[in-house]
Amino acid sequence: MNSAAGIMADGLSPRDFARLAGFIQQTTGIKMPPAKQTLLEGRLRRRLRALGLPGFREYCDYLFGEGGLDREAIQLINAVTTNKTDFFRESDHFQYLAATALPQLAGRGIGRDRPLTAWSAAASIGAEAYSMAMVMAEFAMTRPVFRFSVLATDICTEVLEAAHRAIYPEEMIRPVPAAFCKRYFLRSRDPGRKLVRVVPGLRSRVRFARLNLIESPYDLDIAVDVLFVRNILIYFEKSVQQEVLGELCRYLSPGGYLFVGHSESVIDFDLPVCAVATSIFRRE
Repeated sequence: MNSAAGIMADGLSPRDFARLAGFIQQTTGIKMPPAKQTLLEGRLRRRLRALGLPGFREYCDYLFGEGGLDREAIQLINAVTTNKTDFFRESDHFQYLAATALPQLAGRGIGRDRPLTAWSAAASIGAEAYSMAMVMAEFAMTRPVFRFSVLATDICTEVLEAAHRAIYPEEMIRPVPAAFCKRYFLRSRDPGRKLVRVVPGLRSRVRFARLNLIESPYDLDIAVDVLFVRNILIYFEKSVQQEVLGELCRYLSPGGYLFVGHSESVIDFDLPVCAVATSIFRRE
């Protein structure tokens, strides 16, 4: 059997799946139940091809028996993390940010006395962070002085590289308001490519860094006024959710806002926040 055929035909043994699933959950907090075995196999085939290995057994031997984790851990994490994202996803959050959170924060001098700091804590390819930055840039146009910056973090290095480039298919910006498209995106000079790029002025407001949410304490020296941690908690066990949210709230300034995904909740956790709208909370 040649190596390509072996990669296509061989599946993970129960032992190897258990080893991989245990490492992934321990390292990233992401649950990997048996129902996800086919998904995991599909995502790892590219790594097998890149390493020239004939099957999953050899891949696991390389990782766990030959010291390959030192070289392969980040690539493995990149392969298994889910990075679905859209501009202005769950748009009511951005409406609340523009209409309520930013005016309240600015009313306390934030943005004038010191820059407002926002954090996209599961940034993927940057759509959320740039959406936040667009809303803040629009708000700044209504104020004589309003300074802000956005920190965007993710565990996956590949998506962070894409986010830093800030180049997207045209179809991806369909949810973006037309006026924002004109102000904040440049179209490719080659119409056939159908690509856009975030304008330099907005890109300069967003800083990207790799961060694993389950590795605390975080190496950050910031106080955050707006924190988006959306649609990532659902991948964690409840105990991990509590730990991650507790650590995140340490960086949330008094009166700062926490946004979680619509399918997520923090109600059952002991956190220093109170609900102000659906899936939106404020630091007490």
